Amino acid sequence: MSDVGASKSAPEQEQAPGAVGSFHASSAPDAVESVLSLPLARLGWLDPLRWIRLGWNDFRRCPRIGLFYGLCFVLMGYALLAVFRSSPAYVMALAAGFLLMGPFLCLGLYHTSRALQTPGATPSLRASLLAWRPTLGTMGIFAGLLLILELLWGRASLVVFAISFNTMPSTDGLLQQLFKLENISFLITYTAVGGIFAGLIFVTSVISIPMILDRQVDAISAGLTSIRACLENPGVMLLWGALITLLIGLAMLPALLGLLVVGPVIGHASWHAYQHIVAHRAA
Repeated sequence: MSDVGASKSAPEQEQAPGAVGSFHASSAPDAVESVLSLPLARLGWLDPLRWIRLGWNDFRRCPRIGLFYGLCFVLMGYALLAVFRSSPAYVMALAAGFLLMGPFLCLGLYHTSRALQTPGATPSLRASLLAWRPTLGTMGIFAGLLLILELLWGRASLVVFAISFNTMPSTDGLLQQLFKLENISFLITYTAVGGIFAGLIFVTSVISIPMILDRQVDAISAGLTSIRACLENPGVMLLWGALITLLIGLAMLPALLGLLVVGPVIGHASWHAYQHIVAHRAA
């Protein structure tokens, strides 16, 4: 498995992807400081659309790999629906799990996009499924950090339900019950709580996992770099998050089958977003 990625700047990246040396993590303070001082790109409003286009191109070049991961996203969606029908109070917690598992599931898609940019490398499903092995410890730590956010999100969702209703609403006609005018305060609070935790997960992980894969940095440095990227480009990153939410929402409308394509395209696009945001240089 090659440990190289694209070395061109964002405009050049579409025309001539090149190679970059791997960045190996070190526990030394100067190594961490070096990671945290990496130059980050200033983004334009059209960049998210360009990332989507690059992701679509990667999907077209490796459709079988993309469809495999797309099927995984569809199955996750059906699991969300099953929980909604039986235990609606836990839907937000499972949605948090969706956000937690999504970036890690996309790890194989990041690996595939990197292979497409590496001269002489051939993307394969088997290699993508094993992409986590070189960074198992770091990925585990980062997953633990996100899991804490997920558990807090689930607990907060249950608290909102508990203080809003004397008893759990019946699953029969649940949406009609929740969207009654007298429940407007519940809907606002529930959405606000979910938005806060979803935002925290997005800000922390938007470029962290592809960065860990590509540079093999530690989890804390990757998370802080992701936060830096959002703080330095708040408008564009907010647009990127909204675009991801919109595309996934639309993909779920036709019996979730749209996730077969939209899921992997977003995964590939996230790799290109990382490459654009983090200036590449040999370490």
